[in-house]
Amino acid sequence: MTQNQVIIFDTTLRDGEQSPGASMTKDEKLRIARALEKLRVDVIEAGFAIASPGDFEAVKLIADTIQDSVVCSLSRAVDADIDRAAEALAGANAGRIHTFIATSPIHMQHKLRLPPDQVVEQAVRAVKRARNLCADVEFSCEDAGRSEIDFLCRIIEAAIDAGARTINIPDTVGYAIPHQFADTIGQIIQRVPNADQAIFSVHCHNDLGLAVANSLAAVTAGARQVECTINGLGERAGNAALEEIVMAIKTRKDLLGVHTGIETENILAASRLVSGITGFPVQPNKAIVGANAFAHESGIHQDGVLKHRETYEIMSAQSVGWHTNKLSLGKLSGRNAFRSRLEELGIELSGEALNAAFARFKQLADRKHEIFDEDLQALVTDTLTEVEEHIRLVHLEVTSCMGEVPVASVQLNVDGKEQSARAEGSGPVDATFKAIEQLIGSAASLQLYSVNAITQGTDSQGEVTVRLEKAGRIVNGNGADTDIVVASAKAYINALNLMREGAYRAHPQAAGV
Repeated sequence: MTQNQVIIFDTTLRDGEQSPGASMTKDEKLRIARALEKLRVDVIEAGFAIASPGDFEAVKLIADTIQDSVVCSLSRAVDADIDRAAEALAGANAGRIHTFIATSPIHMQHKLRLPPDQVVEQAVRAVKRARNLCADVEFSCEDAGRSEIDFLCRIIEAAIDAGARTINIPDTVGYAIPHQFADTIGQIIQRVPNADQAIFSVHCHNDLGLAVANSLAAVTAGARQVECTINGLGERAGNAALEEIVMAIKTRKDLLGVHTGIETENILAASRLVSGITGFPVQPNKAIVGANAFAHESGIHQDGVLKHRETYEIMSAQSVGWHTNKLSLGKLSGRNAFRSRLEELGIELSGEALNAAFARFKQLADRKHEIFDEDLQALVTDTLTEVEEHIRLVHLEVTSCMGEVPVASVQLNVDGKEQSARAEGSGPVDATFKAIEQLIGSAASLQLYSVNAITQGTDSQGEVTVRLEKAGRIVNGNGADTDIVVASAKAYINALNLMREGAYRAHPQAAGV
């Protein structure tokens, strides 16, 4: 890398997954990792290998598959964590162990219950152990935003001496203010004697809505790695949004004087993929990837843009992937054309998975004249999230009239036997869910019901995410259809089938950075 390149470290698959309900299966993680690789993300933090067997398998799968990005696993400054991370990363083309320990007085006293000297000793031991197992080691000072500057300088110097080549300064609780955070980064780089032997990184949370601002302020002070997530996903109020960081650097290169290696035309596709898999919709007024990001309602604005785009647009919609998704396929398209288009989107299917996806495509093409790339992404998500159909939707009939109580009649195939139920509800979807629940009796509580229009137009598919919770465990069901009520029923049944298989997506162990 050059001195003015900012490394983009994406932690959607680790910190992003810590958003309650955003947990992903290993296959979903791999799909996102492939999209990040296509985006040319420098480092992909694939997970926290010791958190669970599922997280280990996901990190290992991604490490064994991804070729063009560094694959990273988080670990506490604990021997078992570091060894497990190294094991998961063994097959990586380029791997990184990211180890951390808390450095703020409040964390050292109340969480670690260790004096500062022991914290430094543990950090050094962890970095040395990691360096013996992996050439690329990153060290993070958890809660650096509330840590004392003298102690930060001390532990960072020791970590670099021990072999860390990336030093991360996280604003773990989103406490920093941009000018103050920039001053902290600048002081550390100036005061640490061996600072020239490491790249300094930042990882900012968005509790005060300042994650992107703090990250960019740190870049002006010398940070050359930014840790971020697609759509700003992450625990609590989230992380710095990758798309905002990257486009700010690109758009204001005159002021920031740095660049990234991100292929920005792939940003929108990655955003939509993450939104579809996690069930976290992107708000319309979200910068860069929101539906209204390049929309102009005001007559004055419209007139200006028509005369000269740059009067009201500081970047082009095409530069981040808008309006580049072309009509790709129709009902007369064959299997080879279908597969080729999927490959262009970075989706590789073969065998039964390809057959199932192609069958779904043909069904959709009979109902929807224009098939867009977004439709294909949703179709593949629907196909790949299929589980064994203990419960299958056979028939659904809904009556909803103004001034009358909606009624749903549902016919399901449950373990090979067809059963029917009828229920009333406050709306057609509520009635449908109640009818399904009459037959299944899951006793699960509905935590999230999310609907997202996949493309424009009244014939757009609706993509529905249903999150069910039972005994502290969570499943996310997905369904897509041109009929929103049918999509809702599919999503609810998908969640019930996941529950039947015990495919609960447990919230991963919360890790501090």
